[in-house]
Amino acid sequence: MTLAEHFREFRRRLFVAAASVLVTAIVAGIFYDRVFQFLTAPFYAYADANPDNTISLNFGEATSALSNLISLSIFVGVIVSSPVWLYQAWAFIVPGLTRKEKRVSLLFVAATVPLFLTGCALAYAILPQSLQILYGLSPAGTSNIQQTSMYFSFVTRFILVFGLGFLFPVVLVGLNVLGAMPAERLIKGWRVAVVLIFVFAAVATPTADPFTMFVFAAPLTLLFFGAWFVCRLLDKRKAKNRPEWLDVSDDEASSL
Repeated sequence: MTLAEHFREFRRRLFVAAASVLVTAIVAGIFYDRVFQFLTAPFYAYADANPDNTISLNFGEATSALSNLISLSIFVGVIVSSPVWLYQAWAFIVPGLTRKEKRVSLLFVAATVPLFLTGCALAYAILPQSLQILYGLSPAGTSNIQQTSMYFSFVTRFILVFGLGFLFPVVLVGLNVLGAMPAERLIKGWRVAVVLIFVFAAVATPTADPFTMFVFAAPLTLLFFGAWFVCRLLDKRKAKNRPEWLDVSDDEASSL
């Protein structure tokens, strides 16, 4: 393909990806009430469990409801259409790969989507406990009257951080495939890796409570060791397929 053809192909893939986000965002906008109820369920669960506290969501301006509808619809569209735009990214790259690289890259795409969605689901599952801890820090006699836009900004960042964090093992396996991260080096630095995982969990999560940090860091640690296991299998396969004459010293004659 010429450079112009590559640009046209990129434009086509980008258009399909953007269209998928737009279509799913429109559908999310149609079902906005259900999306709103779904994401505010943890908030109102805390309010129902603490009837003595003054807690509510408020729209501060006349345009706040509209801007919230648009931002939430786009957020849902990006998550729901993730299989489509991830496939489009893969499909743009795959013509330049060998047959073996195509199979490996397809496995990466197949692993990325469920890991990302699993991280998002875990974030939503622990959101009520996180809100319980955060709102529980309010002194007696105070109220939590929160801007709706600020609440959804917190919730969407909370969910996206978990989703993106769960892609951590995919990055490690990708580095191993490129030859930059052998399994032996990975397991030797497991102590440092676990510390860095907890530091990342503490910094990346928008909450300051230790509960959220541990819930985020624990599965990431398990995924780290899972990635090491996959890298170990890949290294064994590489060693098995490695020609013997490559391991012969420079001053020794090989069978080749």
